[in-house]
Amino acid sequence: MNSKKFLFFIAAAMCLTPWVSSPTALVIGFVLSSLGFVPQDLPVSKITKKLLAYSIVGLGFGIHFQEALAVTGEGIGLIVVSIFGTLIIGTLVAKQIGLNREGAYLISAGTSICGGSAIAAVSPAIRASDEQTGLALAVVFVLNSVALFVFPLIGHALNLDQHTFGTWAAIAIHDTSSVVGAASAYGEEALKTATTLKLARALWIVPVAFISAMLFKNGSNKINIPFFILFYCAAILISDYLPQFEVIYGGIFAIAKQTLVVCLFLIGSSISLEKLKAAGAKPLLFGVFLWVMVSSLSLAWLTLA
Repeated sequence: MNSKKFLFFIAAAMCLTPWVSSPTALVIGFVLSSLGFVPQDLPVSKITKKLLAYSIVGLGFGIHFQEALAVTGEGIGLIVVSIFGTLIIGTLVAKQIGLNREGAYLISAGTSICGGSAIAAVSPAIRASDEQTGLALAVVFVLNSVALFVFPLIGHALNLDQHTFGTWAAIAIHDTSSVVGAASAYGEEALKTATTLKLARALWIVPVAFISAMLFKNGSNKINIPFFILFYCAAILISDYLPQFEVIYGGIFAIAKQTLVVCLFLIGSSISLEKLKAAGAKPLLFGVFLWVMVSSLSLAWLTLA
């Protein structure tokens, strides 16, 4: 094994440890790719797609179905409007500015539901390339990092109560990890509200993935159904109706979160500085626009309604 391949596998192994976060894994993969340290004979794309599917299914064991349904029922109006409004507006704006359809849709999906998990689930449904998936994830993770610090500051400046801030964080921050981080910095009630509502929103990955598959048939009669989503649903139901195995479910969920980090490392290794330069600044500006729109409108809904 040559030094380049050895370094690549060492980096991949590091992503299985708790010391490497999702954004860090994406950056490590991107740096190795830009420096030419990704083995050319390794089927990275094939491995990524399979590992993503397994990871998404494993994450299903971390969602409490009845609790998620209860929270969804309380805020169903805001949830539906924010999800489908973001997808529709994102599609229209992307068309107007000439942004790649698949890439823009992934950024919209990540903004509307739950960041990287939604992008990972929707990507195979719309036949997005690794480059499009990687770019969407990069945009989402940049905005996640900003939200982690900015949201608590805005919440305190506006004197938002715990429940309102928790709801706002769950709606407007992309990934669950950043939602938890921002809400925990705000208070215990905010953390509980934000975590439960964010997990409830994760249930919407299922219908959105199937709708996306139908929308992106690309002129063919065949719909690319992401069958792993069915197993994701099964995992949610199993963990809910057989609670006596909660310890096992917790282990599966923890492993799934860590393998998802490895997936992001592999996705990062499929993009490079040259590819990002070719994509231009439009994807990031598009992501910022959607994020600001969702954040401001959801905050107005919560404070003025």
